[in-house]
Amino acid sequence: MNEMILKRNELLAQKVIKGLESRNMTGHYAANKEEALEIALSLIERGSSITMGGCTSAREIGLVDAVCTDEYNFIDRDNYEDKRAAMLAAYDADYFLASANAITEDGVLVNIDGNSNRVSAIAQGPKHVVFIIGMNKVCPDVDSAMKRARNVAAPVNAQRFNLSTPCAKTGSCMNCKSPDTICCQFLITRYSRHEGRIHVIMVNDNLGF
Repeated sequence: MNEMILKRNELLAQKVIKGLESRNMTGHYAANKEEALEIALSLIERGSSITMGGCTSAREIGLVDAVCTDEYNFIDRDNYEDKRAAMLAAYDADYFLASANAITEDGVLVNIDGNSNRVSAIAQGPKHVVFIIGMNKVCPDVDSAMKRARNVAAPVNAQRFNLSTPCAKTGSCMNCKSPDTICCQFLITRYSRHEGRIHVIMVNDNLGF
């Protein structure tokens, strides 16, 4: 990535972190994926229970591989015959790993979901939520963040899951009511009433979708 863009991202990340702090959430800055992994592991206690939704960003920095060891109790829903049981287990986990479809410059998190297990766990349940967010997801305001979630993240996710939605075919949101729609629930996280619950690691890299 261009050095000037990296510097711009670092300055913007600090603005986002100040916004998060004003919303009772804790922000962290990582210059690269390796640093992001180091910060994430420093936040997660050994022996704790950990789960996640479909968080590509956590995989990209190596966090999922790092917690799939005997040092942690990773609840892998892919290893559960009963997927619902795995999803319900998330609500009592010590840590939930997540990303965001978009985040505003003043620290508002925007997520959309199909099954809604991800957004519901972000909103309530797990004792801690650790977000891994690349600088490619920063938007000026909530309106632009919603547009990014619907016109960038949703079409890509629909395509990677081989869903039959209009956005998977056109590349942009059609405000559909398709049976395959992944835009069932919208979550805007603008404040956390529980101090220390939400940690957001801003990574100076392009992560996720």
